[in-house]
Amino acid sequence: MGKTHYFKLTLLIFTFTTLALIFIFNVGSPETDRSIPTPRGPPPVCPSTISDQAITPLKNTKHFLVSAFMDQRRNGFDIRIIGMFRRDSIQPLHCLFCCAGRLGETTPTTVLVHSDHFGFPFGPTDVMCRIPQDCDPTHVTLLTQPRADNKSNYTWIPIRNKKTSGKHEEKMNFTVCISSLFGDYNNVLQFAQTLEMYRLLGVNRVVIYNTSCGPDLDRLLQSYAQEGFVEIVLWPIDKHFKTTRGWHFSQYGGEISYYGQNTKLNECIYRSMENSRYVLLHDIDQIIMPYQHSNLMSLMDTLQQQHPNVGVFSIESHIFSNKCFDVSGRFKLPQWSSVTGVNILEHIYREEPNRQEFHPYKMIIQPRMVEQTSVHSVLKYFGQQFKVPLEVCRIIHVRVPLRGSLTLEQLNVDKRLWDFQEKLIPNVDKVLKKVGMLTSEILRR
Repeated sequence: MGKTHYFKLTLLIFTFTTLALIFIFNVGSPETDRSIPTPRGPPPVCPSTISDQAITPLKNTKHFLVSAFMDQRRNGFDIRIIGMFRRDSIQPLHCLFCCAGRLGETTPTTVLVHSDHFGFPFGPTDVMCRIPQDCDPTHVTLLTQPRADNKSNYTWIPIRNKKTSGKHEEKMNFTVCISSLFGDYNNVLQFAQTLEMYRLLGVNRVVIYNTSCGPDLDRLLQSYAQEGFVEIVLWPIDKHFKTTRGWHFSQYGGEISYYGQNTKLNECIYRSMENSRYVLLHDIDQIIMPYQHSNLMSLMDTLQQQHPNVGVFSIESHIFSNKCFDVSGRFKLPQWSSVTGVNILEHIYREEPNRQEFHPYKMIIQPRMVEQTSVHSVLKYFGQQFKVPLEVCRIIHVRVPLRGSLTLEQLNVDKRLWDFQEKLIPNVDKVLKKVGMLTSEILRR
């Protein structure tokens, strides 16, 4: 009886254990686990390439895209695409979005060719559209048809200035936009002096649109870019257009005015809109100079307090002839004698502008208060404009004289740059030495 009882008990335990294991495996592995197919690769993404060029041809059109920005300042629109469009070939277009890895719906566009195209076939153009519902867009492109073709290979433009949740990003105070650098321009000394002067005035960043330049200036540019003070935007416009240095099509021909300068100025405003309080728009050989303040921030604090609704401050340009030299020779420095370019400290004779003719202004703007700009004035803006008095601020523009018949006695002596010479000269020496254009032996003379 003992053995029979032991055998039955063992069989009962074995049976119970087997049933328990079967139950555990069935309960622990739900049906849904067995019904889900094995994933095959990553989830679908927007099937195409992302443009890394400043100028991107738009497929099936004569137009070119430059960049895209989130811009919700105008009711009914979310996105502004900046481009250069053939004005006689404007056609209906549709925005297509890449929505965080999936293809979104298309939305209709409004095409706005800027009024300042100077008669050229191509002009700066804004394309406005809305973001479709349930879309977190990362990239956009334009279509000539209202529906997307899943088999097409789209070229996408990244969307900039997207609002990001989380910590607040600090804005820099001043960005300078230099829109035109082309040909074999190699004015190294004036460029270094200008950038170091801007550093002393409180500029945080300089954006330069570079089509081409001389070898020495390129070396200096690369040094500033590595440091982070200069942002270089490569601008190969001559690969896409018949370029011209002129402003009026009837006089100069070509396809777009002055290497697309207006397009670059607008692009730079939007590029700086979310990270810079003020943007300075002017040429590579100009300096916006305060005459009653030690730096740009104190100037703008004063102007903004006096004119709180102004977003565009116009500054009058004044030419300092590079043919007339300071007779004392005080700043004819030996260490700069072998450096290519103009020494702006030697040129203190300022022309009085002929105000009966067109006289150019350049601008300091609040970027969020400007929608479209031309070279000397804004085209569409929010708020007000103000012309800054000459005694408060003016542009120092060292270049060939405009009124070459004026004698030295008819010119105004203006030594404002000399107020900064104690810091400016060693700073320029330092940057030139860094790129190998000054040697220690020359500096010791």
